[in-house]
Amino acid sequence: MRVNRILLSTALVVVALVVQVSVLARLHLPGAVPDLLLLTVLALAMVYGHVGGALVGFGAGLLADLAPPADHAAGRYALVLCVIGYVAGLVKPENGRLKSATGPMLVVVGAAVGSTLLYAGVGALVGDTAARHVGLPGLLFSAALYDLLLAPFVVPAVMALARRAENDPLAETTSAAKATDISSGWLASGTGLRIGGQRGGLRMKASRARTARAGRIKGVKRL
Repeated sequence: MRVNRILLSTALVVVALVVQVSVLARLHLPGAVPDLLLLTVLALAMVYGHVGGALVGFGAGLLADLAPPADHAAGRYALVLCVIGYVAGLVKPENGRLKSATGPMLVVVGAAVGSTLLYAGVGALVGDTAARHVGLPGLLFSAALYDLLLAPFVVPAVMALARRAENDPLAETTSAAKATDISSGWLASGTGLRIGGQRGGLRMKASRARTARAGRIKGVKRL
């Protein structure tokens, strides 16, 4: 990944995790907790693609596994977000720009349901039964609902920041200046000299024709 991608992704993931742990988790909403970290990974994956989405998801999940008050095995959420980021990156829109809100909203719902099922499946494999009292259907519905309500405020903003970081104004200015120099140099060395040579040749031909005509006229007078 590029340096600007790493810096931006790290900053957004840290901010999302802090807000989720310190604000959203303290709301005590029924069912699941609004997953701001998941929405951030989805938005970055839809700009960076499947490889970048998998890397961002793994790093974000590992940070969530290690950050207090994590009560599950380390690497569990990293696996979930890595898979979700990879799949979300496969539906990356052209040039990272959204043409409608329908596709991203479907991605958010699918990611909320898929991450909940995958998290519960991995928990069942490692013997974690802490979420049984809530019920899987209630978790699925609440996770999809909360993430869908939060997505319009998070996904477009994160995608806009990611696209802006991808476009380097200094690099664009430099490349445009180089293109201008190359084009002007090509015109000066190619077209200009050729036109000048053609003009010089035409002038020399015209002067020779005039001299030949003058000689002929003088010769006629002498005869």
